[in-house]
Amino acid sequence: MPINKMKVLIVDDSALMRQILTRILSSDPSIEVVGTAADPFFARDKIKSLHPDVLTLDVEMPRMDGITFLEKLMAAHPMPVVMVSSMTKAHCDITIRALEIGAVDFVQKPTVALEDAFNADAAVIIEKVKAAGRARIPRAAKLSSPRPPVAQIRVGSFTASPFALIAIGASTGGTEAIKDVLTVLPEDVPGIVIVQHMPPNFTASFAQRLDQCCRIRVKEAADGDKVERGLALIAPGGYQMGLQRAASGYIVRVVDAPEVNRHRPSVDYMFDSIANITGKNVTAAILTGMGADGAKGMKRLRDAGARTVAQDAASCVVFGMPKEAIAHGGAEHVVPLHKIGQALMELSSSGVKAA
Repeated sequence: MPINKMKVLIVDDSALMRQILTRILSSDPSIEVVGTAADPFFARDKIKSLHPDVLTLDVEMPRMDGITFLEKLMAAHPMPVVMVSSMTKAHCDITIRALEIGAVDFVQKPTVALEDAFNADAAVIIEKVKAAGRARIPRAAKLSSPRPPVAQIRVGSFTASPFALIAIGASTGGTEAIKDVLTVLPEDVPGIVIVQHMPPNFTASFAQRLDQCCRIRVKEAADGDKVERGLALIAPGGYQMGLQRAASGYIVRVVDAPEVNRHRPSVDYMFDSIANITGKNVTAAILTGMGADGAKGMKRLRDAGARTVAQDAASCVVFGMPKEAIAHGGAEHVVPLHKIGQALMELSSSGVKAA
């Protein structure tokens, strides 16, 4: 029986990049590169004629930049898009914006040893494109009509323990999911630590954008940062982040440690470090993402006494990590994305249980 291949259209102004991506993606028997386009105007016509399942889109192109094209595409013809970005600060910011508009994920465009670097990461590129093809595509309309925030728990109802903590892990689709969660949290929420699968430089841009739209403070974590009430610390890309108990709470340890589950930062690494020192007064959540990172660590946290939440299938862009956490018995509650912020507040508060 013939395989129904996933059809991919590559949009990039670099002929070399189009060639490399075509060779990498075509090496997977379940993917067919149905065409390439050098700019968004050619891409628009080819989308109409070729009906691709997934688009790879360069950030910077002539005649129309990738962001402008993505906005038009998601408004008129929403479809899975994987951005192709370099690691410059400007491109990191643009890529985070693309994820807000509706891009499912992104891959890095190397600046040196172009072909060798891309071939070394071929498996990751293929995996991300295939995950995008299976993803639930968020509509860009939510950007102009944000969901009203949930009612806040009254000030002072959170546990007074300096060891109260919220830990969150996410991957594909997680940048917007994390934003949806953090924007409903009040200023007195317990300290938050977050792992979002991202490479170096992108996490700094991500943290800065969150800090601009949340009532709480958000920053990229640095080794030795103290976990504080009303502060969310984002694990930096390319490093592992764990926690260490201190006399008056916790400090984060950002270390150059090996990958865990092929990720650095890894949700399991962070969850395990927390489970090794505490379980009491900890609330953990796993949001949308492909793979199983965080599933075993969440089970360890729950066994240690932590309260745990997983995002439900219907609201996930990719129901991979939450699905595995549920299967491993780590998820005490399974709730839609728009209720996770409320659940975290209730589970973190004194004597209040999630509905």
